[in-house]
Amino acid sequence: MKPIIKTLVGAAALACVAHASAQVTFYEGENFHGRTFATAKPVGNFERIGFNDRASSVIVERGRWEVCEDARFEGRCVVLRRGSYDSLRAMGMDNRISSVRPVNNRREVSNEAPEPLAAPTYDYRRRPDERLVEVPVTSVRAVVGPPEQRCWVERQQLAETDSRGYNVPGAVIGGVIGGILGHQVGGGTGRTLATVGGVAGGAAIGANVNRPDAPNVDTRDVRRCETAAPAGPPQFWDVTYNFRGVEHRVQMATQPGRTITVNREGEPRG
Repeated sequence: MKPIIKTLVGAAALACVAHASAQVTFYEGENFHGRTFATAKPVGNFERIGFNDRASSVIVERGRWEVCEDARFEGRCVVLRRGSYDSLRAMGMDNRISSVRPVNNRREVSNEAPEPLAAPTYDYRRRPDERLVEVPVTSVRAVVGPPEQRCWVERQQLAETDSRGYNVPGAVIGGVIGGILGHQVGGGTGRTLATVGGVAGGAAIGANVNRPDAPNVDTRDVRRCETAAPAGPPQFWDVTYNFRGVEHRVQMATQPGRTITVNREGEPRG
């Protein structure tokens, strides 16, 4: 093998080893989204790798690392411990990191960052040196949320037991009294007719005792409900995509485009 080829192969092998043993990974977006840059050795200037002032979240796999605002480890610096930092905003380092270097675990520092998360909260984060491809999105469904039930109380009229509003007990008593009075008038057949007429007249009078011109109508409060369609912004997007002839589904916090980024196993990355 020619010397120049040996040199290239050796350099490629070292690069692969460095990525495989990456101890700190920077992400362009918060919550471990977007492009990544990983390293296992000091980097004095992020400008050379196209990642200057771009990091918004970090995962430290091993040891402690000092990140600085300026190149050559100058300016304001913060020491990151092993763990996951889903945002650098609170410590004032969001989109401000220009250099990074490891720090001895035994060395006491006064600029240590707050306690990190034990593990990353985003499973679809990009891994260092991971080969990615774009695959077509076949369907997108915005999920707003569960339907809402709306209820109210309205006043309803009760149905009357006697639609004419007659006083039935009054009619019975009036008929009896009318019959007695009618029986005392006339004689023979005339007395019988008077009795019948008295009963009918007394009943009519008694039925209208205490009857107002307008009938009394009772009411009651009735609770009614209906199911309303959900409203508001989508809670997530249910996305279906095709990878090597197999349909996959994933829930995404943002609406995707025509394609989605996946790794060689078809797992989403973003």
